[in-house]
Amino acid sequence: MKEMMTRFLPARFRKSVPIIPVVRLRGMISPGGSPLQPVLSLAAVAPALERAFSVKQAPAVAISVNSPGGSPVQSRLIYKRIRDLAEEKKKPVLVFTEDVAASGGYMIAVAGDEIIADPSSIVGSIGVISAGFGFTEAIRKIGVERRVYTAGQNKSTLDPFQPEKEEDVERIKALQLEVHRTFIDLVKERRGDKLGDDPDLFSGRFWAGNSARELGLVDHLGDMRGFIKDRFGDKAQLRLVTMPRGLFGRRPQPGVTGLGGIDPVVLTSHAASGLLSALEERALWNRYGL
Repeated sequence: MKEMMTRFLPARFRKSVPIIPVVRLRGMISPGGSPLQPVLSLAAVAPALERAFSVKQAPAVAISVNSPGGSPVQSRLIYKRIRDLAEEKKKPVLVFTEDVAASGGYMIAVAGDEIIADPSSIVGSIGVISAGFGFTEAIRKIGVERRVYTAGQNKSTLDPFQPEKEEDVERIKALQLEVHRTFIDLVKERRGDKLGDDPDLFSGRFWAGNSARELGLVDHLGDMRGFIKDRFGDKAQLRLVTMPRGLFGRRPQPGVTGLGGIDPVVLTSHAASGLLSALEERALWNRYGL
């Protein structure tokens, strides 16, 4: 009640209590996703970021990152939106890493003016990876003939049902090197002279929080609440910013019709895609022993 009444007081009569909006970014980074398996993408996180940076009296914005990576494009788009809002609203950004801020997760983390890691956080993995399967022997054993017709000689690049071609591998590696260079340049631009001189820094290796700080990948060790209290005073308050909710307090979800009816076709589609996304995300987390 006291807090509610305070809101109606003129600003000059209110006690100054620093409010720090917090945005939590957790999960695999991907342009897809479903209600059963949400992911991080620009479309998913943009509303919460906009709301956080719109808190006028906030001295800073705190962002919690817990992601094993994923799409390099979505990672950079989220990074860019954070930096654009920070410059537009003239607010410093404090990024706190949780279990993992690796690969695309670290790309998002470098949007912070300062990065604070837990001593056990896994940080880094500045690299690019592509993976797939080859089924040529499998289809041969079950007597299946693969038929592919293309207009354009490179349209069947890396077809998993055809033997791997050396020129295809060279082409995908060249593409990876280009994306990797973009990642490296972004980290160097943001971290600058803070980065240590280590040949493995951009090799795809990852480190725990203490080593990450020694290498200049992060600035401090600590937790969000403790760091905010030390920086802005004991009365500083954290305010979690979430997605706006729709009718009856529910977040809008694709496939929901009317006041609660669910399209079974859409639900089945979401379930299938959600299972695949869950397996892919589980594989990403497993790379870091989680």
